Amino acid sequence: MLRTNKQNLIIQSVLGAISQPRMALKNPYLVDSTGHAHVVPGTGGITYNVAVGDSALDFRGDHVEPGVSLGVVSGTDINSGGGLSVLTCVGNEVRVVSGAAAGNKGVVTGKHGGVEHVLIDFPSLTLEKLVVGDKVQIKAYGQGLEIKGFTDIHVMNLDPSFLVRMNITTQNNQLVVPVTHVIPASLMGSGLGSRHSYSGDYDIQLPDRESVQKFGLQNLRIGDIIAINDADCRFGRTIRNGAMTIGIIVHGSCITNGHGPGVTVLMTTAKKLIVPKMEESANIADYLNIGVARKKSRAPQRRRRR
Repeated sequence: MLRTNKQNLIIQSVLGAISQPRMALKNPYLVDSTGHAHVVPGTGGITYNVAVGDSALDFRGDHVEPGVSLGVVSGTDINSGGGLSVLTCVGNEVRVVSGAAAGNKGVVTGKHGGVEHVLIDFPSLTLEKLVVGDKVQIKAYGQGLEIKGFTDIHVMNLDPSFLVRMNITTQNNQLVVPVTHVIPASLMGSGLGSRHSYSGDYDIQLPDRESVQKFGLQNLRIGDIIAINDADCRFGRTIRNGAMTIGIIVHGSCITNGHGPGVTVLMTTAKKLIVPKMEESANIADYLNIGVARKKSRAPQRRRRR
């Protein structure tokens, strides 16, 4: 059982509104790494058929966000937007506060930089009641989280209750973290060099087919917990030999060069303090019984013949 400072953390409300899907009107084309142009759905809105646990590569879209995409409430200032983007953490409890779905609850599954969206998983019945513009309140809880005995591991964007669900253990003064993939920092693209990692994400580049096969990236799912070797995200995002970052896949693959499935950082260290442990089920859907896992758990069971 990891010991943390969770009793000292602040819990605050932050408010977002369901965003309209983004699409450039005059030039909607996206050009891929081979020079072909595409017009496909992208970020924002309510995405009914993509959820955590689904493939990050199979859907025909660009930066597709699972479930509900929250943006800043219209008319609020830039600092309010910072509160939504920075203070929100993966695993936070969410409640709809306007519209037909008022009172329904969900959970934060990631944060997407650039568009500054917070991504929410809701049950399918709730999705059907929601409309663009509905307001959603989040109990922001987790920034400032520390794991006692591991002060050189910087934890961020992580609700303490979700940390418990990640099945992390300790061995030889190191954290052993279950992950679905371990990839090199050299594959990271858009978002690299950002000033900080307390909001948004950065992307895994996939154009090189040999790398995709070598690191099993064809099997990436939204919601997967992954490790990035030699990635130091303590004070921005950079490459540093021996560093390690743990993150979560928050959106689907992309078309344009330098982009790909996005990773919100959950913990990072410049020292050899984190040991990845390969586990296929290391996904937020399985940990919290949401997204695809929720659908499976409620599927009708076949009766055995006597």
